[in-house]
Amino acid sequence: MTKPGDEPTVENPQAGSGDERTADPAALHADPPADRQETPADPVAELQAEREKAESYYRSWQRTAADFANYKRRVEQERSESQRLANAALVINLLPVFDDLDRAVASVDSHLAGLNWVQGIVNIHQKFWRLLESMGVSEIAAEGAQFDPASHEAIARQAGPEGRVIHVVQKGYTLGGKVIRPAMVIVGDGSTPEAGPSGNEPTQHH
Repeated sequence: MTKPGDEPTVENPQAGSGDERTADPAALHADPPADRQETPADPVAELQAEREKAESYYRSWQRTAADFANYKRRVEQERSESQRLANAALVINLLPVFDDLDRAVASVDSHLAGLNWVQGIVNIHQKFWRLLESMGVSEIAAEGAQFDPASHEAIARQAGPEGRVIHVVQKGYTLGGKVIRPAMVIVGDGSTPEAGPSGNEPTQHH
């Protein structure tokens, strides 16, 4: 029971033993613990890392560009080779027809040379040859030339200058500088000395 004069004790709701409201204001601005502090970034290291990354990307791009260039070159080479083989096959199939036409024109009798139909065949022969030339076809030089196994095919040997082509049995041709059909020839066996300019004297070498 309360005695007269005694005041009841009232607890202060604002008081507290460890409440932050009673803490030192300076503590509110204190640095965080060491383990929570962020280390400032080194701009030089970051720049170096970005430079290395850029160089890596550039090298990768260079390899990709080189691979693409090689692929493009290989495709173009294959396309060119396919076209060359197709042209060679076409020319090889056309040559027997041209051979027949060539022999027909060469064997025309002089008395028939002025006839219209003969002249027509001659014109066809010329157009045919121009077509072959436009495709890159050239005739192999053989008559009177030194025998060359790379472009001549010897089918017989007869009296004549040694190693010299004395007769062409079938003409040979190249396509783009490459032999597609060697010339079939008869080669001298050396049993007859080489004649001089007049055809009677052997040629003398000084």
